[in-house]
This record gives sequence, C-alpha cells and structure tokens, in this order.
Amino acid sequence: MKRSNVVEMLAVPGIPLVREDDDLVALIGEGLAQGGLVPRGGDVFVLTQKIVSKAEGRMVDLATVEPSTEAIELAGKVHKDPRLVQLILSESVRVVRARPGVLIVEHRLGFVMANAGIDQSNVASPDDPQRALLLPVDPDGSADILRKRLSLRFGVPVAVIISDSFGRAWRRGTCGVAIGAAGLPSLMDLRGSPDLFGRELQVSITGHADEIAAAASLVMGQGAEGQPVVVVRGLTWRGPDNSASELVRPAEEDMFR
Repeated sequence: MKRSNVVEMLAVPGIPLVREDDDLVALIGEGLAQGGLVPRGGDVFVLTQKIVSKAEGRMVDLATVEPSTEAIELAGKVHKDPRLVQLILSESVRVVRARPGVLIVEHRLGFVMANAGIDQSNVASPDDPQRALLLPVDPDGSADILRKRLSLRFGVPVAVIISDSFGRAWRRGTCGVAIGAAGLPSLMDLRGSPDLFGRELQVSITGHADEIAAAASLVMGQGAEGQPVVVVRGLTWRGPDNSASELVRPAEEDMFR
C-alpha cells in the first residue's frame, strides 16, 4: 500500500450552533462554499458527536427526568445530579466503576466510557434549562446516511467519521475516537504485510478510524473553537470498509472484565 506523504486537516468554516432537525449536509455545503473548499474523492469528513446528536434530537431537559431509587443512591456515591445519573443508567447495560466524581459504564453500544457519553459542555447557554446530550441512537447508521448524502451532493465518494472524546484506562487525558464510521475501514488488518525487513506482520491491526478522529480533534479543539467539522484529505488505505462498532473489543477478548 502506498502511504500518503502529505495529509491535510481542513476545518469547515461557518458551521452555526446546530439545532434539532437541522440539515447537516446543507450546513456543511454552505461552510465549504464559504471557505472555498471543494470536496475530493477520498476525503474523510469528521463530525463531532455533538452536532450529530443535536440534529437528531438527542437533547434531554433534566427537568423532565425522574430519577429512580437506584439512580439516587448511586448519585450520592459519585456526587452527581440524580437526574443525570438516571440518564446514564438508561443509556447503559452495566456500571463498571463508581467513585466520587467518576462513573464508568458500559454503554448500550458497547463502549466503556465515562457517563455513557452524556455531555453538558457546549450543549446550551447558561440561560437555558439544564440540558444533557446523549449519543446518537446508531452512530454507524448516522455516518452511513451522511456519507451517502455528502457523496451524492458533491459527486465524489467520501467517507464519514463521527468522533467523540474518550478517556483512556491506562493514560491520562482524553483523545478523539470514532464512535461511528462509513466509507472506510475503521479497523485495518495489516497481518501478512511485510515490515521494513520483509518479515511478515503477525499481530498488527490498526484502529484506523480512531487515528483519523484523534488527528481531526487537534483542529476541532475541545472548548470554544467552534469547528465541529473537519475534512481530512490525502489519506490512503486498503481493506474492506467496516464500521466503528468493529473497534469495540468483544467481551471474550477482554482480559480485564
């Protein structure tokens, strides 16, 4: 496989604060036109989870949430709002770890993550009612719909990644990862390829979509940057397309459960 010598990360300008039922493809098209950017075949559009979730109506007003007894008890242990804990439990299949300030769960999609990915930063202004944003119902499905619509609109095949920020079990700090993907191999199996000296690789499997999401997050930022869509250009890859769900380690392979 020929590797890329130059990879560009281009923030799409002018993306407004997204609201429920907004057309993300139309907003991206307007932003690209504003920035004088023309999509090319093989471009990877990386979108933050927040704008996808907002467009899909995944916002919840905490005033509408009635916490269960379990949520109230757990909230006391982790020092969190019982209503938020109820949402976390509703989106999860099990609690992995709980201590003051920390609630790690296994999300219904298989992700092991803090707070089931439910976020309150960059969600609403302080003047709005307390709101929380859930992950998309089907991030891979959302990515595939966006990929098809973007490819049709611009007349070239593109890929789409929906990214989120995850903590890592053995390292400090959050890092961008792919929670949804379409049009590229999220997991790229390099076994059988030669190394520098011609030796056959035996165990090398690359989290391709995660690497792209992490790179794009350098441009997106984590605070008030307001750049939720990045076009990654110049990548090459091999292997069949597979979704971001392939990145989730199956329970039978997890030595730490």
